[in-house]
Amino acid sequence: MAARGTRGQGLMARAAASPHIVWSVLFIIAPLLFVVYYTFTDADGAFTTENVSRLFTSNYVLIFVNSVCLAFIATVICLVIAYPTAYLFSRMKAKRQRAAVLLIMIPLWMNFLITTYSWMTLLEDTGIINSALRRIGLGAAHMINTPGAVVVGMVFCFLPYMILPIYTVMSGIDEKLLEASADLGCNGWQRLVRVVMPMSLSGVVSGITMVFVPSISTFYISQKLGGGTFQLIGDTIESYFVGSAINYHFGAALSLVLMVLILISMAVMNHYTDSESGERTKMV
Repeated sequence: MAARGTRGQGLMARAAASPHIVWSVLFIIAPLLFVVYYTFTDADGAFTTENVSRLFTSNYVLIFVNSVCLAFIATVICLVIAYPTAYLFSRMKAKRQRAAVLLIMIPLWMNFLITTYSWMTLLEDTGIINSALRRIGLGAAHMINTPGAVVVGMVFCFLPYMILPIYTVMSGIDEKLLEASADLGCNGWQRLVRVVMPMSLSGVVSGITMVFVPSISTFYISQKLGGGTFQLIGDTIESYFVGSAINYHFGAALSLVLMVLILISMAVMNHYTDSESGERTKMV
């Protein structure tokens, strides 16, 4: 009877998982296989490595470097803003926490295009910010169509994705641990460094991943706030799938390399988190 019950539970578990498996095969594994196929074939369907070797020319290397640098800068700025913000939220009373989280989530409910166009209105040479600067006699500053404008757009659009996972982890930290550290002589700064930061590391890694990945692959922000004055990897990939210069094979090669870079960065961050968790376990 016990064996039958175990088999029945196993069948139910597989049946429950089957929709997820089908979804993964259709919308994750199959598209990846198509990307790999197009990467290593030419227009006639013959095997080739030309699409990959072409990526290592100076133009495309520069595009990758620019994309990584801007994504890294945006991620660091988001982390610097998000960490103290999440900490303050986690120390608030429950009602204020809910209100604060709601304010952070409101930008996520706005249309992405409207958000980007709003920043265009703010940063243009004749925009709201420069108009205010002229009125107070400081003179206008050229902000639109620059890398700085793209970073500002990335930070604004992706900052909630950094705050929310860090806040979620911090709000789950047992208050008794902070009280115990205070009883042992830790001041506020020491509690933050020795208790809060190590225990919130998983939220930080999640936030970095959720900001860095869309930042390095974004294309609409760079098109509108960068004005086409420079290209990022997302813009380049789009240009080979849409428009007059369509080349699915080279576009797939760009996509594959970008995916590999993202997977490497995620693996490094996850390894770092696992190492830190192991060290804390040994200390305990």
